[in-house]
Amino acid sequence: MDDIVFATARQQRAAVVSGQISAQELLSAHLAQIARLNPAVNAIITLDADGAMAHAGHIDAMIARGVDLGPLAGIPIVHKDLTAAKGLRFTSGSPIHADRIADHDSVVVHNLKAAGCVTIGKSNVPEFGAGSQTFNPIFGATRNPHDLTRTSGGSSGGAAVALACGMVPLADGSDMGGSLRNPAAFCGVVGFRPSPGVVANPDSWSPLSVDGPMARNVADVALMLSALAVYDPTAPQSVPIDTRGLREFDALSLKGKRVAWSLNWGDLPMEPTLVAVLAQQRQRLVELGCIVDDVCPDFTGARESFQILRALGFETGNGPWLDTHRHLLKDTVIWNIEAGRALTGSQIAHAQRLQQQLFLTMQQFMQRYDLVIGPTTQVLPFDVTQPYVTHINDQQMTTYVDWMMSCAYITMTTHPAISLPVGMTPTGLPVGMQVVGRFRDDVNLLRMAASIEASIDQQQFKPTLAK
Repeated sequence: MDDIVFATARQQRAAVVSGQISAQELLSAHLAQIARLNPAVNAIITLDADGAMAHAGHIDAMIARGVDLGPLAGIPIVHKDLTAAKGLRFTSGSPIHADRIADHDSVVVHNLKAAGCVTIGKSNVPEFGAGSQTFNPIFGATRNPHDLTRTSGGSSGGAAVALACGMVPLADGSDMGGSLRNPAAFCGVVGFRPSPGVVANPDSWSPLSVDGPMARNVADVALMLSALAVYDPTAPQSVPIDTRGLREFDALSLKGKRVAWSLNWGDLPMEPTLVAVLAQQRQRLVELGCIVDDVCPDFTGARESFQILRALGFETGNGPWLDTHRHLLKDTVIWNIEAGRALTGSQIAHAQRLQQQLFLTMQQFMQRYDLVIGPTTQVLPFDVTQPYVTHINDQQMTTYVDWMMSCAYITMTTHPAISLPVGMTPTGLPVGMQVVGRFRDDVNLLRMAASIEASIDQQQFKPTLAK
């Protein structure tokens, strides 16, 4: 069982399609892993074993008839509990929606099912996805599989833990200020924030929040993205991309590639133990043939514009709940909605101008560089009972999201970014490195990230809990 649940998604698909293993047998192995490990980590909070088994049986019947079921045929998956999957509980981590059942599939879930995935259930999230620490009053906290006393990050924390523990080979997530990247770094897996529009979002005009794939390796992230990247004319920012390079995936040599390297994105406080692990990666890039410059893009205005536009997004998406269910909202959600309501037109316009300038500045910067590389997070996984980081070293954080600026800075440029696990601290905690590519050059970013990944021992990121 251990061999198959920790096999790559590509290997699992090949085994199912070739008849080496049935989709039902593959699902049974993952369900057994969930039964064994989920009680300790609380990653999957809604499980539909019967529905999944019936779906897997249907897939086996179709394969027996020679039907091509798509690039993800038979692969088990969990969906983030911020997205709708028809017939499954859909709480968004809020007691307001504790008993809500989705009556439709979101675009993400629809496209993954169309590619052949088998939905197992839902992964845990913070309330309304607010804050990179996965806990809520319905299901409690999701624990880091490398140290059960620490957080898994968030908001795709349940997804990251399920992957790290071998409960599923693929999981979907979403990302505004780092929600695909932060938990990936904390749990030792891979999280990819695509360029806005690569994964269609019919519900938003904003480029801040995007949906994307998570897996245990870059090639599987690429495979999953090939199913997610479906052009949708009803989505305001949707763009068509050629997905052949994602399905028929190969690494791209880094020889001669120019890399901008920073250990703190210019001005961010960083935990020294985390920096010590990251610092070792510079020489790795040189050995891979990169031309590495110690230089950082200009992120002037990123923090200010992120806070303003994030607040606007909270008022847009969650504002009505403040009027009707204030007593059921956590304090940070209330604060973010009220901050959005207090904004003036001139503040919003100012933030939009700042973001436009950040995009143009990054575009100009990346005419000289193929990749920009730096930290995914500013801290290591912290105490699971702590709602958010209040200090980094001796610097106090002003708000509950200030400790996530290492991801938020990149969000504001709208460039694609991937978090790769690159090392472990002496105490056994994973460290993630953030690799940023050119705008809408998502495929080549993934191919270059795969070359970095190939130089790193991946076995070190398997939690002791899962061995």
